[in-house]
Amino acid sequence: MAVILVTGSAGFIGSHVAHRLLDRGDTVVGLDNLNAYYDPTLKQARLARLEAREGYRHAAIDLADREAMAALFAEAKPERVIHLAAQAGVRYSLEQPAAYVDANLVGFGNILEGCRAVQAQHLVFASTSSVYGANGKLPFSVHDSATHPITLYAATKLANEAMAHSYAHLFGIPSTGFRFFTVYGPWGRPDMALFKFTKAILEDQPIDVFGQGKMQRDFTYVEDIVSGVVAALDRPAQVDPNWNALDPDPATSGVAPWRILNLGNSQRVELMRYIEVLEEKLGRKAKLNLLPMQPGDVARTEADVTDTKAALDYAPSTPIEVGVSNFVDWYLDYYRVGAN
Repeated sequence: MAVILVTGSAGFIGSHVAHRLLDRGDTVVGLDNLNAYYDPTLKQARLARLEAREGYRHAAIDLADREAMAALFAEAKPERVIHLAAQAGVRYSLEQPAAYVDANLVGFGNILEGCRAVQAQHLVFASTSSVYGANGKLPFSVHDSATHPITLYAATKLANEAMAHSYAHLFGIPSTGFRFFTVYGPWGRPDMALFKFTKAILEDQPIDVFGQGKMQRDFTYVEDIVSGVVAALDRPAQVDPNWNALDPDPATSGVAPWRILNLGNSQRVELMRYIEVLEEKLGRKAKLNLLPMQPGDVARTEADVTDTKAALDYAPSTPIEVGVSNFVDWYLDYYRVGAN
């Protein structure tokens, strides 16, 4: 039974990860400040499910609060850390850049300092497929350059990868960063496409479909993401003995126990197909408001998960037909759609 700190534990992915760890008998210290970026009642509902379970305790702390974060690490002494808390969203970063600096840069610095103080056995943290930015080569490989982010959100996540490498090198903290690809599923975030589309279709409202519906995404079911995260937790990153300083691999390191891995389904699905699957499940047609791409969007994403499969025995197994159906079932139950 390990003591594991999970940040963002009242969030979408974090709550799923915390449940998986509790299922296998770990003690989970969850951290989440329940901010109002989206409906806090949904976060509170996720948290209530966790707090009802043995082995979970919660810390309502802001990542950017240096003193409170230091005190939490000193008191909880987590052996391993899964860092999923962040200011999320590409478009919101156009409106509120300071939120990303505080949570994603200052907050991540506090996580690293906490790991240093307790000499954590492994830090697993969330990056994003958005870091690939202007890179048009598909599928996206961790071995290719990712130095041209096109949003502040992506830039902060790329900075996290570099910050973790420096701490892994200087203080020997094994670190694994995951670039997540378009995660969806039950208990998802209201600002994400599937949630917004479902709500609008049920209310007979039009849905905004950017990129004329031709954008392609590597939609990845949340439980497949969780499987990758937990598998990595038990396999700490190591120094790459084959790393070449004259031709450095951006995904590994010869001077630090550090690595970057993709977590995706490794399949491109056109947005219109995603909508069709949702229509089939709901038994209703969507009213489409076709729009051009928004600033910060990319036309296509697809994960190369070759390294992830080799390192973690990772095998994403959920097609969108199953994942979307599971989300809709959860949505109808949670919001009691059709209930008297």
